Amino acid sequence: MNEQSGGPSPLELHQAAGLLGAYCAIERRLFQLTGLFSTEPEMLPEARVYLDLLSAQHAWHAELWADRLPIVSGLDAQALVVLPPPLEEVFESVAAGGQVGGLAGLFRVVIPRLITSYVHHQAQASVASEAPTLRAFQLVLRDEIDALVSGEALVLGLLGSPEAVLTAGQMVIRLETRLAEAGSFPGLVRWPGQRA
Repeated sequence: MNEQSGGPSPLELHQAAGLLGAYCAIERRLFQLTGLFSTEPEMLPEARVYLDLLSAQHAWHAELWADRLPIVSGLDAQALVVLPPPLEEVFESVAAGGQVGGLAGLFRVVIPRLITSYVHHQAQASVASEAPTLRAFQLVLRDEIDALVSGEALVLGLLGSPEAVLTAGQMVIRLETRLAEAGSFPGLVRWPGQRA
């Protein structure tokens, strides 16, 4: 759609490429993070098995986004594969959050916001010029929504004490506050032209 028909303007090539590079970097970091969690001794065995599977899914998602990066003269596509601020800080907090805080941060903040970013981009994408990207969104979103449901079940299984509920809540508040301060609203990645 375009502005004359009342819809959004399509993204410029460099804007779309920047978003795809960010998605690739996020999925690579999620691959590392879920892989790390899957080896943590404090994790429940069923959680470790699930997180190992999830890690492989995130690796595949990163490959999908890497394959969508444009090959254009004068544009270093690999230089676009960077975590936007403040996501490195967010991921470090999740990694250090232990079983309860880490999984709450992952499944109650990071994954829902990533889904929101993907859905927003999918709705703005041009069917004519971004058909392969739209297909990638279909595949990735199905996995991410499944992960959100299964991950929330994991988190709920850990909230058997007031202390655990407090730990999970504090992590969510810390991450949401940091993302709001950075202007990452409502998703995980700031949309081109969105003010901080």
